[in-house]
Amino acid sequence: MEFTGEHIRVQSLARYGKGQVPPQYIQPPEYRPNELLYPSISTTAAETSIPTIDLSGYKTDVHAELGRACREWGAFNVINHNISTQLLDDVRRVGLSFFEDCPMPQKLTYSCDPNSFASEGYGSRMLVSSNDTVLDWRDYFDHHTLPLFRRNPSRWPSFPPNYREVITEYSDQMKALAQILLRLISESLGLSPFWIEEAVGEFYQNITVSYYPPCPQPELTLGLQAHSDMGAITFLIQDDVGGLQVHKDGGWVNVHPLSDAIVVILADQTEIITNGLYRSAQHRAITNVGKARLSVATFHDPAKTRTISPASELISESSPPRYCQVTYGNYVSSWYTKGPDGKRNIDGLLL
Repeated sequence: MEFTGEHIRVQSLARYGKGQVPPQYIQPPEYRPNELLYPSISTTAAETSIPTIDLSGYKTDVHAELGRACREWGAFNVINHNISTQLLDDVRRVGLSFFEDCPMPQKLTYSCDPNSFASEGYGSRMLVSSNDTVLDWRDYFDHHTLPLFRRNPSRWPSFPPNYREVITEYSDQMKALAQILLRLISESLGLSPFWIEEAVGEFYQNITVSYYPPCPQPELTLGLQAHSDMGAITFLIQDDVGGLQVHKDGGWVNVHPLSDAIVVILADQTEIITNGLYRSAQHRAITNVGKARLSVATFHDPAKTRTISPASELISESSPPRYCQVTYGNYVSSWYTKGPDGKRNIDGLLL
């Protein structure tokens, strides 16, 4: 996470910097959000965006829609998901208030362990300090929320006053939605409803609130480098600023904010379980010069001791296994040590 003894956050760099991005945040030319090098297919005349799937009443065609979205994109919006708009707004509100209204000395009391990846708390550096990957232009607060033995709200901000209650309720609602969607996704493959959920096992859930300050040189930086998520399924809500992009057909597609929608992002373990029939989505976040952006990602992962492999029902002589069996904890360690770099971690498991 942060370098040992390092307490400089991106928010402070944006506020007190000299109008230039420090060298450790400057992306190599081939990774910069340069439309001339990587034209976004969403800027073509026929505007392209990720699919939006209506979950109301589990329509008879929802399995076909889900199957298409999982095969072609690995990411989609869901609406009519039974999560109240009020709760979505409350999560965005308390997250933004922590970053923008809480004094920095108080925020720093919640700092992540600088010597451990994926530690709970407030930080700026995602990877272990020995990794020399270019840094992301963002600050974040990571909450360990499930299983319940990991959930300790006393480690979370008490500012604003109802922060902990909001995150707790949101965690429970996201777990229920993950169960519903994984069951529908299993059925869309012709599997029993609980197949993927049982393969993943008990959810290890983290909720990460990310704050992307205005950047003086957005053409040189990324708020979040291109990657696919490690676990099973991720949910993301964002504010109205925009900046999330999904990779498709050689270009980057803007995921336009919808206030009542939840973005669903398939992660690497689901790609393995489905033997590549469904894809994990490579995605990134770009920055802007004018306005801070907030997003909230909820990750649902297997236990680190869990072994993941392609579903036996999806293996045949004509469709052999495409991925090695992997212990999830080993996959996580490799991801954080090597760094994201698109989908290179799951590609390393291809047979």
